[in-house]
Amino acid sequence: MISPDARIAIAGAGSIGCYVGACLTLARRNVVLLARPRLVDALRDHGTRITDLDRRDRMLLPGAIEATADPAAALADAAVIFVTVKSGDTAGMADLILRFAPPDSLVVSLQNGVDNVPLLRERLGADRVVAGMVPFNVAQTWPGGTPSFHRGTSGHVVIDSGQPDLRSLLDVDGVGCADHPDMAGLAWSKLAFNMNNALNALSGLPLKRQLSDRAWRRILASQIDELLRVTKAGGIALPPIEGVRPRTIATILRLPDTLFGLVARRMLAIDPAATSSMAEDLAARRPTEIDYLQGAVVRLAETHRTSAPISEAVISLIREREAGRGSIASAEASSRISALAGKAQSAR
Repeated sequence: MISPDARIAIAGAGSIGCYVGACLTLARRNVVLLARPRLVDALRDHGTRITDLDRRDRMLLPGAIEATADPAAALADAAVIFVTVKSGDTAGMADLILRFAPPDSLVVSLQNGVDNVPLLRERLGADRVVAGMVPFNVAQTWPGGTPSFHRGTSGHVVIDSGQPDLRSLLDVDGVGCADHPDMAGLAWSKLAFNMNNALNALSGLPLKRQLSDRAWRRILASQIDELLRVTKAGGIALPPIEGVRPRTIATILRLPDTLFGLVARRMLAIDPAATSSMAEDLAARRPTEIDYLQGAVVRLAETHRTSAPISEAVISLIREREAGRGSIASAEASSRISALAGKAQSAR
């Protein structure tokens, strides 16, 4: 049983972790953030601001949210640990949890990708790890030195069924929480939506403008088609997310702009300035999660002796951007993206 005042550690507090942690703190949950020293200092000196698409604008005063860069201090008495690190850091965080956290603490993955929960369960034990999904986008800015986190899209957190206390703990203003009986399948459904992270990064556009462009939507639709074909080969069923199946999304994405705007109003309920986390990573020259998004599709395709050429092409483009070769404005990059669009249409 998890009590409402259980100690909660946000392990790897970036944009999602800080937003969720701040919402939980405002709901009087007992939260500590495990974060980088720069963020810890900023939270202590400036506090933090969280805003969202529903026009909530809330401020936590300096020192109101507990944060530390010391994993021992953050994890030592945690009853619940929300893992929010990027996929490449999951193994390292599992090692820290093994070393510093109580052995009976509950570990909840709130990460993108399909590989994190299996890895955490392998390292920490299957009974200890709960799968979770965060469908919304959070952008981070630092106006005047104050770390600010804006939720630019809609949705609520989803976790494994059979965890009523955990669901109650997470079901707070600005986050919300539901449960689902097939989180493994839902992770692949979420991956269908996450296929756009790389496209948004390559486009150089805010999410709303990119999704308003039918050419980019067609590429995304073809990526979703490819994922559906590969998961079918792997015998993986993809449940709907908030009532919508990935195959339906692919159909809607191909509609002409005017009709798409009418049918997909909810999909376009996005803050005009919102971008994908991968776009933020490229801008900050950080490693992206491309190996855990499109890369997961390619690996599954290889396992079942089929192909994923569109995902491979997107990976190649992101690799070039990570290496600092090419800009979206360059003739070479524009040519490659046009070729990708042609490949997407031919795959249709």
